[in-house]
Amino acid sequence: MTAANEALPASMQAIVAREPGDASVLVLAERPVPAPGPGEVLLRVLAAGINRPDIMQRQGIAKPAPGVTDVLGLEVCGEVVACGPGVDRAVLGQRRMALVPGGGYAPWCVATLAHAFAVPARLSDAEASALPEGLFTVWHNLFELGRLAMGETVLIHGAAGGIGTLAVQMAHAAGCTVIATASDPARFAELQALGADLAVCWPTTDFVQACLDFTGGRGVDVVLDIVGGDYVRRNLQAMAFGGRHVSLSFMQGSAVTVELLTLMQRQLSLHASTMRPQTHAEKARMAEALTRHVLPLLMRGRIAPRLHASLPLAQAAQAHRLLESGQVFGKLVLVP
Repeated sequence: MTAANEALPASMQAIVAREPGDASVLVLAERPVPAPGPGEVLLRVLAAGINRPDIMQRQGIAKPAPGVTDVLGLEVCGEVVACGPGVDRAVLGQRRMALVPGGGYAPWCVATLAHAFAVPARLSDAEASALPEGLFTVWHNLFELGRLAMGETVLIHGAAGGIGTLAVQMAHAAGCTVIATASDPARFAELQALGADLAVCWPTTDFVQACLDFTGGRGVDVVLDIVGGDYVRRNLQAMAFGGRHVSLSFMQGSAVTVELLTLMQRQLSLHASTMRPQTHAEKARMAEALTRHVLPLLMRGRIAPRLHASLPLAQAAQAHRLLESGQVFGKLVLVP
């Protein structure tokens, strides 16, 4: 069903990759305006977050699941303009920020209501669109797989990125000590304001030694890694007995060599995940946990997205190039 005051067109201009490749393959293409199914809502997109999995999809490394649109975009903030079967029409007109399986780089996008949150009034559309992917990712990887607990120490690589800036804040809010790595010392003061207890410039400083020195030789309890490659071996050297290593990405390669004896003797564990293949029910479960534990922090302003820039939807290719440049501090979003 559609809101009475919203006349929807049959088609729209959305961003797709015409073939695998660099940012130049992103184009505006005509696609049908999607219709919400059972448990779903149709959102008039107010802003859409940009994430590295979008780049991987553009490159052909990660592909949408069968039946999922080829339109890029995994998180949006939008106004509910239509409800699918089983959805209470009371949500019509509400602002929702949602994790979606695809379709965010568009004027309209379908979202599962169980994977969407009412937007706190203090957040702008752009800020809200920058949150869902990060909230789900940090919660699941840092607190569920990594089992980060109050009083523990966490090492967060890529702390100046969209996931990293959110992870620093969430770990700090949980009462943990945070060590953050970044490439530019000019960002350290703001990272510390977000909650980092120690900021390490990885191009010029041995982060392993920095972690050991900061913890009095004990090491860190959890590592949140986006680098992969040789960083995994080095991360293990920086970890305390019983530490948990969680991989989110592999910017330096997915093939790693691990000494099993090290894992056994120090009781270390390796974890990894990606959000897109998680089941509908798992995402709904995570959304319930986020509603209980994290949304109150957003409402009070203890956690907030760090926006780098907002660009028009038609400039999605430019946004991807900017993200790949390594110069982004926080999140990039697309707006109509």
